[in-house]
Amino acid sequence: MNQRARIIVKGIVQGVYFRDSTRRKAVDLHVTGIVRNRPDGTVEIVCEGPEEAIKGLIEWCGHGPRGAFVEGLEITWGTCTAEFRDFRIVY
Repeated sequence: MNQRARIIVKGIVQGVYFRDSTRRKAVDLHVTGIVRNRPDGTVEIVCEGPEEAIKGLIEWCGHGPRGAFVEGLEITWGTCTAEFRDFRIVY
């Protein structure tokens, strides 16, 4: 059964290829959704997929790509809506 999660990544996470690296990791884990920079300097991820795959993405987000400094994650779980067909960067 698929799950949905909203992940807010705090720290030095913009300008370090966080979005593109997140997209690649999500594709590897077969997770669908979106990733985007937010005006407050955080990165927002909304994703859907198997719970274990999402947990894998959350674990990866805890450190992110080289150059990122993750200070914390804010995670909200929800009901899967199946609105995403793939994982993409939103500008």
